[in-house]
Amino acid sequence: MTEPTRDDADADQRSPRTVADPSPEPFPDIPAGPLLVRRRWYRRILRSAGRWAAIAFVLLTMLSVPYNAYTSGRADPPPGLSYATADGIRTRYEQWGTTGSPVVLVHGAFEDSDTWQPLAALLARDHRVYALDLTGSGYSARVAPYTTQHLAAQLTGLVTTLGIDHPVLVAHSSGAAVAAEAVLESPHAYSGLMFLDGDALPIPHAPVTWVLGPLRTSVLRLALRSDWVIRTIYDAQCGPACPRLDAAGVDRFRRPYQVAGAEQGLWTMVDSVGGPGLPESRVAQLTGVCLPKAVVFGKHDDVFPANAGSTVAARIGAPAPTVIDGAHHLSFISHPAVVAAAVEELVARAGAGGC
Repeated sequence: MTEPTRDDADADQRSPRTVADPSPEPFPDIPAGPLLVRRRWYRRILRSAGRWAAIAFVLLTMLSVPYNAYTSGRADPPPGLSYATADGIRTRYEQWGTTGSPVVLVHGAFEDSDTWQPLAALLARDHRVYALDLTGSGYSARVAPYTTQHLAAQLTGLVTTLGIDHPVLVAHSSGAAVAAEAVLESPHAYSGLMFLDGDALPIPHAPVTWVLGPLRTSVLRLALRSDWVIRTIYDAQCGPACPRLDAAGVDRFRRPYQVAGAEQGLWTMVDSVGGPGLPESRVAQLTGVCLPKAVVFGKHDDVFPANAGSTVAARIGAPAPTVIDGAHHLSFISHPAVVAAAVEELVARAGAGGC
């Protein structure tokens, strides 16, 4: 019998040995090890990202406190503004023209009476034109709650206070909800209603922002101090047909949110309401109100679907909509002459009586 050599012994030690497993794995085809490793890898990444996000939030919040204190000075409203008490609210308003039938302009979100200037100047040739700053916007007093019903009562209150006799309402964007509610509540106070780039439905809004604390105020102030941010938003909403926003134009958008009480009013509105809006069933009740209606939309308005004009007109019982080629969301700024012609057509129908 031959003794194993040293080389044979070393080979036996180097060669792998196969050991039979009497109890095979229940799921031999599932690579459990790599999955567990992969899950741990993602968990590490998420935990790390969460830690850094929390650290960044705390640091930015700490920095926002002194920044907010440094920028706490408030701007004064422009001199020479006109005010009236409307439903108990000190309301800023503008008036153009001295003769002709009355037209009342109702602005949308982040707008005020001043934004109507291009359209109002054209309408004032043949009409008495009025515009108000809804509470929470412009230079009117900030008075909560900022519900659609509250704003509509302010609108009708101004019409009553100023003795405006059966005006035609022209309402832009979210202002359409305010005008719709005013007509539904006081149908005999008005003679016509136009939805301009608006559907009167609720505006989707982000959850409450109070969790951001002082950081949200810093972000707002930084945005308002940037001419570039304001011009970028304006260009996106107005489109290439709009005139360039000069320094005075930038200030018209900026200053209303720098006066005393404006920031707190904005946060209260955002956290509690979001913006004016009515349920679809409430808007549809306009079909039963006997007064002429009209709908005007910019063809390239990306705030709403492409067929929004026709949908809104059918919902409120208006004729086929006027769709302005080349106009975006601020059609009354980019195409004031076309909008003015549509308003004149509605005024003529209102003057003829009937629905």
